[in-house]
Amino acid sequence: MGMNLQSPSPAGEPEVMIDINTTPLIDVMLVLLIMLIVTIPIQLHSVDLNLPQGNPPPPVVEPEVVRINIEGNGVIHWNGEALEGLAALESRLASAAGQATQPELHIRPDRAVPYQRVAAVMAAVQRNGLTRIGLVGAEQFL
Repeated sequence: MGMNLQSPSPAGEPEVMIDINTTPLIDVMLVLLIMLIVTIPIQLHSVDLNLPQGNPPPPVVEPEVVRINIEGNGVIHWNGEALEGLAALESRLASAAGQATQPELHIRPDRAVPYQRVAAVMAAVQRNGLTRIGLVGAEQFL
């Protein structure tokens, strides 16, 4: 038991202190914490993995790239070769869709070409079932 010596009672005797002394409890907790830290084994920072053994997959074949340029006057170019019109483009797209691996189509419209012409080319690509399409040079429209 502890005693409170700072405020004497009216009778002249010191009062009994009701608070518990926590200093020994903190000392015991620190000793237990140190014992726990010392007894824990050092953890490894590596993980063992069982990786499969075998041959890696063959390298991916790069797809054929077809560049479709649309000039400002509406002329369509297939890899640099000028086409007669949308009918010639449709026949080229049909033959490209029939290949075993579909080519990538890079459509590059000129800044001055009307939107209807670009939309007609993209509709022709969609009608023929080609799915690997990209609009190239869109930064010129920003």
